[in-house]
Amino acid sequence: MIRDIKKNLELRKLEPKDLTQFNDILRYAFQVTDEDLLKVGWKHDEIKRSKFPILEKAEVLGWFEDGKLASQIAVYPLQVNIYGSIYDMGYITGVATYPEYMGMGLMSRLMKKSLESMREQNQSISFLFPYSMPLYRHKGWEVVSDKMTYRIRDNQLPKDIEVPGRIRRVPEDSPDLINLHDAYAKKTHGCLVRSELVWEEYWRWDVEDVTVAIYYDEDDVPRGYLVYLIENDVFHVKEMIYLNQEARKGLWGYIAAHESMINEVVGNNYNNHTISFLFGDSDMKETIRPYIMARIVDFEKFIAEYNFVNTDINESVTFEISDSVLEWNNRSFTIAFSKGQDPMLTDEPSENIIRLEIGILTTMLLGYERPTYLQRIERIETDKKTVLILESIIPNDKVYFSDYI
Repeated sequence: MIRDIKKNLELRKLEPKDLTQFNDILRYAFQVTDEDLLKVGWKHDEIKRSKFPILEKAEVLGWFEDGKLASQIAVYPLQVNIYGSIYDMGYITGVATYPEYMGMGLMSRLMKKSLESMREQNQSISFLFPYSMPLYRHKGWEVVSDKMTYRIRDNQLPKDIEVPGRIRRVPEDSPDLINLHDAYAKKTHGCLVRSELVWEEYWRWDVEDVTVAIYYDEDDVPRGYLVYLIENDVFHVKEMIYLNQEARKGLWGYIAAHESMINEVVGNNYNNHTISFLFGDSDMKETIRPYIMARIVDFEKFIAEYNFVNTDINESVTFEISDSVLEWNNRSFTIAFSKGQDPMLTDEPSENIIRLEIGILTTMLLGYERPTYLQRIERIETDKKTVLILESIIPNDKVYFSDYI
């Protein structure tokens, strides 16, 4: 029976004419009701029209049976900062299959096809927010960043902060807001470069009462921003970004100025530094959870743009990569390092060998876990000398990824 159904399935890109089916499968899979939409200010059927640009700007693949959409996957063409290099990347989202088509391997084929398309478009890495970590881990993705959630009581907020600049509340489409994020993305490892499409998604589910506040220094130059909502005596921080510590202090001073209006501040932190350490208060509540997963799509192209550190060594390392999905990664690569020269791929094997899966390679090169730890927990196979080489050449910054798309 399943074999007969699969014979009738057609794999193709979704087109504007498929907008209704695209919207329907998303709402079914993620259980978005009309009541949910009305709560956040959407009018009837408005969400469907708002998704139209995705079909124009993103690549959406789907399986169809007799013209009916059965399963789909969407890939946004985005850019991300990886240790100072701006990479083209494919962001996977909108993954959905109707239950009657489960167990047919449709999504596996969609993922493979999407990854092949990414490679053709020189997108050497892919990111996603996982609804099932085991599923994506099996396909080569691995965790590369965390989300930390904090709750701060009103009496724990910093007191008497003095800064030379000032805060201004601005409209959501303020050029200063967009320019600040662009500046932050250019200097921050793992940060998404927000295109117009990403900004549309950023505001998609927000209620109308969200406020944007920008910190300007004494020369009236914007240095940081805060996006927030005050509701039921709670100050909800959607996002806080600052280019220097003066702006950080100014933004927290602005939050503290609401002390008489609120009982607590709730927000998410993506920079891997605890708020409790920053404020020196051990009684603050903070939780941490894995957030974004990534996988290298094309190792050869990825490594050509990668900024190693401490490359003035006369050594080489052979990466024996296991990739069960993408055959072009499923082989050995040797990178040679020579003093005064850029690292380069070579056909000559090295005595310094590391054996690992593509997902573990991704999380190691993006800095989520260090080589020493990965060897200790037996996720990589190598010797002590090779680990020391890897520790010296891989940057030691954590991924900052705050977007949910």
